[in-house]
Amino acid sequence: MKAIKNIQYIAIAFVLLLVSCEDVLEENVYDQLAPENFLTTVEGVESVLGAAYASTANMRVNNSIYTFAQMEWTTDIMWQTGDGVNATAVQYINFTWDPSVGLLRGENWDWPYQGIRNANIIIENMEPLVAPDSVKSLYTAEARFLRAINYYKLYLNFGPVPLRKSTTDVLELPKASEEELLGFIENEWLEVMPALPDPGKEAAYGRAHKAAVQGYLVEFYMNTRQWDKAASMAATLISQWNYSLFPDYEDLFKVENERNSELIWVRPAKSSADRLTANSWMNAAYPPDFAKDPRTGLEFQSAWRNWPNEFRLLDDFYDSFDPEDTRRNLILTEYINTSGDTISLLNENNTRSFKYWPDPEGANASYGNDIPEIRYADILLLRAEALNEINGPNQESIDLINQVRERAGVDPILLSDFSSKESLRDHLLQERGWEFYSEGKRRNDLIRMGKYISNAQARGKTNAQPFHVRFPIPQDVMDANPALVQNEGY
Repeated sequence: MKAIKNIQYIAIAFVLLLVSCEDVLEENVYDQLAPENFLTTVEGVESVLGAAYASTANMRVNNSIYTFAQMEWTTDIMWQTGDGVNATAVQYINFTWDPSVGLLRGENWDWPYQGIRNANIIIENMEPLVAPDSVKSLYTAEARFLRAINYYKLYLNFGPVPLRKSTTDVLELPKASEEELLGFIENEWLEVMPALPDPGKEAAYGRAHKAAVQGYLVEFYMNTRQWDKAASMAATLISQWNYSLFPDYEDLFKVENERNSELIWVRPAKSSADRLTANSWMNAAYPPDFAKDPRTGLEFQSAWRNWPNEFRLLDDFYDSFDPEDTRRNLILTEYINTSGDTISLLNENNTRSFKYWPDPEGANASYGNDIPEIRYADILLLRAEALNEINGPNQESIDLINQVRERAGVDPILLSDFSSKESLRDHLLQERGWEFYSEGKRRNDLIRMGKYISNAQARGKTNAQPFHVRFPIPQDVMDANPALVQNEGY
């Protein structure tokens, strides 16, 4: 058994899958397990694996807010006002961030590396585990799956980073090459896929399965512009499993409709007093003194909280929707305040995303709405995009897009509407904005399509420069590791 460095006791404060249902694994808390024996038991391994899942899914305090924030504050969808976080938010909004900016280290650097560390501990300590080989094989596959997700997310934010494959790696590790890091991520997912269960056969909701790996590979291939591989993997996922679009977009994200046929991989959330496992999106979505939504009759409950931290949508984004588009229904445009006045939110960059419709059992800053990472609609639109990049406008891409548009209640598009690859790419960028707002995908979509900087400059963000497609390595990390070289421009 390899030594477990810097761990004397493990205290897991995270429920493994963070969802209260009968078939979800119940995570026990182990607060005094000696390092020389705790990984010889299934319970000990499960505790470390639970921590790996928690870090990988970013299921921490305000997880839904501060892992989405930079992905949409820097884009054409959303901005922020109020509360102590505003000093940080404006740096992202105005493209004036530097290596010391808030939210960069904890949410985007430390948490992924914590997930990587915990995955490495599991991978290195399977030999002494008292369990059948099939169980050891599954634990190893899950750990490698999670480790690759963390490296993928680090890459999307920072580009190449140190590649820690073992707990015994030297502390001052330089960046891996782009080729080495991307090859590692791809190979990990491809190699573990056969060892993982089919979707629906995993030990508990939220655990790894084959379709989740396929979904991540589709995204990975798209964001590294490997169009043929992306199109092929998307076709495999579509044909191999029984995923489908949930019929009503407005109800798709509600707590009562979790585990539906569209959700391939989610960040499971659970309303909890300490907020460690909760979705806190709505606390930043309510407008001031919100009492009631006149369209739906939703009334603010005394157990909920309305923060001065306000996430607001931009008018140009709201106005870009077709008036008949049902996806727009989850954007609040007016409300009744606590004085009984009807307040319009239109034309002041002030509409609000109510995508994560309040959990009736929610309390304080905690709601139980699961947060999608990969949806079936995502796979349909990514295959459409990949086929367009390979062949230009084609009927299959149009048909895939129209599946999503039909659910939204808008007219189908026609192949004759698009004269070039660029024109269909521009439409796909719009379509993905309408479909995936408040899901943390916009920054990566804009970067992949080569629009991130030009889009920002067109919105008057004159500080936006080409090097901003990557965030800087956090300054504290640079100070602690002299082997690192800062990203260009910082």
